[in-house]
Amino acid sequence: MNILSKLWARTFQISMRAMLPVLPYRNPKIIKDIRDVPHLIKEKGKRRALIVADPVIIELKLAMPMLAAFAECGISYSLYDKVVPNPTTKECEEARAMYINDGCDCLVAIGGGSSLDCAKAVGARIARPKKQLSKMEGILKIRKKIPLLVAIPTTAGTGSETTLAAVICDAETRHKYAIDDFPLIPSYAVLDGSILRTLPPKVISATGIDALTHALEAYLGRSTTKDTRRDSLNAIKLIFENLQKAYSTRSEDSLDNMLHASHYAGRAFSKSYVGYVHALAHALGGKYNTPHGLANAVLLSPVLKAYGSTIHKKLKKICIFCGFADQSTSPEQAAAIFFEKLDGLERAIGIPLTLPEIKEDDLDLLVNYAYKEAYPLYPVPVLWDKDKLKSMYREVMTDEQR
Repeated sequence: MNILSKLWARTFQISMRAMLPVLPYRNPKIIKDIRDVPHLIKEKGKRRALIVADPVIIELKLAMPMLAAFAECGISYSLYDKVVPNPTTKECEEARAMYINDGCDCLVAIGGGSSLDCAKAVGARIARPKKQLSKMEGILKIRKKIPLLVAIPTTAGTGSETTLAAVICDAETRHKYAIDDFPLIPSYAVLDGSILRTLPPKVISATGIDALTHALEAYLGRSTTKDTRRDSLNAIKLIFENLQKAYSTRSEDSLDNMLHASHYAGRAFSKSYVGYVHALAHALGGKYNTPHGLANAVLLSPVLKAYGSTIHKKLKKICIFCGFADQSTSPEQAAAIFFEKLDGLERAIGIPLTLPEIKEDDLDLLVNYAYKEAYPLYPVPVLWDKDKLKSMYREVMTDEQR
């Protein structure tokens, strides 16, 4: 990347950071029991909710306690349960049509990031009915209040219940893009660890590392604040202490802690942004439908190691906060300790080292998408050109793919 491109990116990022104190960020109000959602909707004077979910949520009956509470409260609802991983504009438009045709007046999203992103996109289209989702790509393109949105995460990973972002994939081109605006922050978030107990171990592992990626990229980037650093560190510590236990035993305390870790990480990256791990992962989700948490998990260690010494001092602070090191530990030693802990955690929870779907012929397309997403918005520790991004994909390709 040439010096003028770097100068423009850093100037843009500094300007965005300077605006943080005056931007209308807010945290959703927390609900601790999924069965309280219908009571909240009734209190708010709403008559019919559109519940947005994916088929697995319904199959696992994760929404049943809430649906029973809807019946007890006498509140009507419509159910859209066709959300796919990496939701597309097709599902968003189908759900929007149901919202309008059934006379709904509020949104309830239950599931992983895909369901929550789909519901946010529906809200955006309700607020701006004459504007297609493709025209909302980027930042501050909605600027109108969306319907009441209650977000119920069923994975401890995305943090989407607290962010201003919806990530959508174009149904025709497979271009995956983010819509970022403050009205998309849900009004309420349900943090009920009991919902996570039926999740498969591989979902717990991938989404847990997704949350860790959010926290690490927010902390290691160059647009942090006192609040985002605090939230990031709390999330990182909780994840190192609880993810392996949640993966192995699904104990109530570990799942609750992971859900709160994901929430802290979401609060952090919604203000301080993410980095190249996410940009590279989003491109894979768009092209191959690679689960987002898995893509992040595989890319996380290679990308952070490639940043080199620029992040060692911050890694030392992380290690001290987590109890892995002390003040006498050098930054280089702390970095080695951190990567030993990270790589050990990923091995213990079954994270693979490679993504076999990546094809050499697709690398230019993937890199273009990743570069466009990251530049100039993401305040990454080191600015990379497209060749460097391509090398990161090659790091996680199998020998047969190269």
